[in-house]
Amino acid sequence: MTFQQRRRLRFMPLNSLIPNMLTLLALCAGLTSVRFALDEKWEMAVVAILAAGVLDGLDGRMARLLNSSSKFGAELDSLSDFVSFGVAPGLVLFLWTLESGLGGVGWIIALVFTVSCALRLARFNSLLEQKQPAWASRYFTGIAAPAGASISLLFMVISFYTDSDFFQSAILNAAWMLFIAFMMASRVPTFSIKRIRIARRFIMPVLLLVGGLAAVLASYPWQLLSLIAIVYLATIPFSVLSHRRLQEQEALKNGDIDDLDENEEDADGDEEEKA
Repeated sequence: MTFQQRRRLRFMPLNSLIPNMLTLLALCAGLTSVRFALDEKWEMAVVAILAAGVLDGLDGRMARLLNSSSKFGAELDSLSDFVSFGVAPGLVLFLWTLESGLGGVGWIIALVFTVSCALRLARFNSLLEQKQPAWASRYFTGIAAPAGASISLLFMVISFYTDSDFFQSAILNAAWMLFIAFMMASRVPTFSIKRIRIARRFIMPVLLLVGGLAAVLASYPWQLLSLIAIVYLATIPFSVLSHRRLQEQEALKNGDIDDLDENEEDADGDEEEKA
């Protein structure tokens, strides 16, 4: 090995560290949301968790773009997701309403939510090593951790622009957290935004829509975030039906292949008997 080769192995380009930097920023954002919750700055706590979700979506794409994916980065990403989307939302909601309304029971519910997020992430990592049909990449198994964390805060977000104390009800938020925890740990298929493809003729309308959403977000951020969460939940029945249809097509395809093999074996047997 030459000196130049050893030198290249000893140093890494800064670009290859960008995905890990984004992951660490997401981790810091998740932990910072807990700090804001301790100071009762609830809006900032929600913003920090949403920022962690944005950063989590960017780190994987940057890793693929820069061709710097690694086992270390994947493990770091899972740990960051667990803290930002499992621990942080559970603590924020516990401090916001569960502690005062339910006491020890509220803490148990926060733990159930956090454990469900951990199980969802562990299953996601295990599925990466299994061979799946090509169409399976269009779906997540259960609600993804960033989406689950964001949707678990739905009633907190609604309370920001309403005067009703109903949405701060400990019982309401406890039931909602248990529902989201079940959806994260379940095997219910949900659409994966990563695999959505847009036809070229729709690129301009989509860009205009993004611009419009940015304008609405600047004026009515909490209302828009609530609407996005509700629309996402409304797509789950369609994802279940779509997944079931593709699953049936895959089973039918495999069944046709098996029938074809059996017919060929029967034909070979008939030829041998004639001979």
